[in-house]
Amino acid sequence: MSLVTIRNIYPICTAPEGIPLVIVKVETSEPGLYGIGCATFTQRWQSVAHTVTDYMKPLLVGKDVSRIEDIWQMSMVSAYWRNGPVLNNAISGVDEALWDIKGKMLNTPVYNLLGGKVREAARVYRHADGKTLEDVGDRVQQFLEEGVQVVRVQHGGYGGNAYADYLDSLKPEGAVEGAYYDPLGYELSVTELFEYMRNRFGMKVGLCHDVHEHLDPIHAVRLAKALEPYRPYFLEDALPPEQVDWFQMVRSQTTVPIAMGELFNNPSEYNKLISNRLIDFIRCHISQIGGITPAKKLSDFCEVFGVKTAWHGPGDTSPVGHAANLHLDVSSSNFGIQEFAGFGQHSLEVFPGCPELRKGYLYPNDKPGLGIDIDEDLAKKFPCSTALPKWTNCRRPDGTINRP
Repeated sequence: MSLVTIRNIYPICTAPEGIPLVIVKVETSEPGLYGIGCATFTQRWQSVAHTVTDYMKPLLVGKDVSRIEDIWQMSMVSAYWRNGPVLNNAISGVDEALWDIKGKMLNTPVYNLLGGKVREAARVYRHADGKTLEDVGDRVQQFLEEGVQVVRVQHGGYGGNAYADYLDSLKPEGAVEGAYYDPLGYELSVTELFEYMRNRFGMKVGLCHDVHEHLDPIHAVRLAKALEPYRPYFLEDALPPEQVDWFQMVRSQTTVPIAMGELFNNPSEYNKLISNRLIDFIRCHISQIGGITPAKKLSDFCEVFGVKTAWHGPGDTSPVGHAANLHLDVSSSNFGIQEFAGFGQHSLEVFPGCPELRKGYLYPNDKPGLGIDIDEDLAKKFPCSTALPKWTNCRRPDGTINRP
């Protein structure tokens, strides 16, 4: 095959389950050869799509598709300003698509290009929520019966909105709209939740919890200490990126495993946490840091310091993004666990080749590249909404905006 170059790049925006997703398609000079990648930044999906069309395409058309590293580096620095979620996601869409193309050109799955399998499948954790403790427990029971071994438990959503009636009594007159929560009430409800789960299920299930940056740092330290008797699998995103220096205190006060990173954009945000062994799991959203190329380097860096991977994998990671996560998972020795939201029926139809979940493990297929595709005509039937999510407008009882 002669030199293969990028012929066209364009975004595909679709919402099969009601969550805006951005997929980037890279077409090549070789007829019928193309790749797809995830560029999903749900809250600013239009900005990413415009960046792909107005910036990535003019920059990269005509470039050699085999030069993945060079294209990634050039894309990152040619704008001068860099390491923001919009640009990083646009770069990721192209980067993942190029890995997909390389796998197809060599007729092998991407995990073989990353060193080959070290495991057949990736153990996942699922998300259990509910208005009552019993509701959450019933959801955990359902996952256990399906073979899932680790479950993230939340009581009434992030920030513990199960006590919404009580919150209404705390608001001042004229309080603006938002996702209200009470920090102390939330903190106490999490401890109650873990006590209920251990009394009901014993130690046979791994339990995670996502603080989602709702607490002041010192209260996050207190929560971690309070949960220690219940042996959490990990405590997730206890602090916002702006307050990561507090992890030194968390580590010195408790042995609860710490997972962090879904909001990280820049290596400077996580380098010290890893090299100082202040976290146990890295939780980056792969498209937000720029795709498979930087994620593979990050995984290797983590391995040196005994940190495991737990890539971000909620509903606003597209099936293509889940596939990219999985190729890294099965080829990384320091893989820890994979967050997995599951695929709805519409997603399975729009994205043929989705990874399969069986008895708590996510399995890649053996198709070349990422092993997944997109039905563009069907994707058009699920347009993205421009409505902003309410949960990102997080407020304390007096109406003060808070990190969500």
